[in-house]
Amino acid sequence: MKSGKQEVAILDKKQALAKAESFCVYQERSQKEVRYKLVEWGIRGDELEEILSELIVNNFLNEERFAKQYASGKFNIKKWGRAKIKQGLKLKGIPDRLLQKALYSIDDDDYLNTLTALAEKKAEFLHESNPLKRKMKLMSYLQGRGFESELILVVLKASNLN
Repeated sequence: MKSGKQEVAILDKKQALAKAESFCVYQERSQKEVRYKLVEWGIRGDELEEILSELIVNNFLNEERFAKQYASGKFNIKKWGRAKIKQGLKLKGIPDRLLQKALYSIDDDDYLNTLTALAEKKAEFLHESNPLKRKMKLMSYLQGRGFESELILVVLKASNLN
């Protein structure tokens, strides 16, 4: 009796390519994600590399586009800071050059405004009378969201939240 996921056997390269194309069309993917999925489908070796190459040539797979979209989505929707986005991109196997490009695609003014809004919102819900403990709780929360310590301190001072 087998447990866990069963490996889906795809008979030929053409079927695997079609399935990989639809996988990439559904949402942006990193090469690491597609490679993992192809292995899961039973594709290995030269066939795997050929399929990846074809996906790149036909623009189904573009790491720069993926990195920018990932950074934008995590910042705009989940309100993540650059440190957390960077960590997520590294886990997806994105090279440092593209990672930096994606992080710089986030507008600095929007970044500061988001950080300020998160700090103000969290400050409303903190019921800590000790100012030092209050500041540390805010710092910890915002660092957990992926924002940089120096920037947090500037925002807290400017917003008079410390």
